[in-house]
Amino acid sequence: MEAADIVAILTSIYKASYTGILKTYLDLLPQKALVDKRIVPIAIGGSLGHLLAIEYALKPVLSVLVATDILNTVYFLDRQIERLEADGYRIDEEAEQRLNVELLKLAPTKILN
Repeated sequence: MEAADIVAILTSIYKASYTGILKTYLDLLPQKALVDKRIVPIAIGGSLGHLLAIEYALKPVLSVLVATDILNTVYFLDRQIERLEADGYRIDEEAEQRLNVELLKLAPTKILN
């Protein structure tokens, strides 16, 4: 991770908090692990009520790791992601647009799709 310029942090939200495995991973990082990195938080949850879990639970932990360039959280409702019978997943159009808005901030010259 030292060589990375961009770090995507993905988690599901359950009972208004991010996953324990993510917490364990973040606890193992050195204190300044996220300095000078662009952070893209992406979360999925069952209701809009959990949207603020990233703001109140995860972002303070990221700040301790000296993350200062944190993009807006992309939050998906679980119903916005469909598992395909074959292979892969489909993200609904509105959710995909929100994701692309944040990703374009990272690489504005690349076309996403």
